[in-house]
Amino acid sequence: MDKYLTVVLIFMIVTIAIAFFDPTTGDMRFIPHLFYGGIAGIIIIFLYSSYKEKKARQEANAKRRRSKK
Repeated sequence: MDKYLTVVLIFMIVTIAIAFFDPTTGDMRFIPHLFYGGIAGIIIIFLYSSYKEKKARQEANAKRRRSKK
């Protein structure tokens, strides 16, 4: 996973925590839009990073096959 994607992933995790706790008072609360938005962001980051790694692996395999001939 890229370092940029890791930073965004950390922000998404913090967003989920903010959805449950009020930062000013520390009281419990639940904001569904923040929570589900954070979950959706995490899923998108994982899908994108796995897609990117798959493409890089395919490209490396194709390059290796071409160099053997």
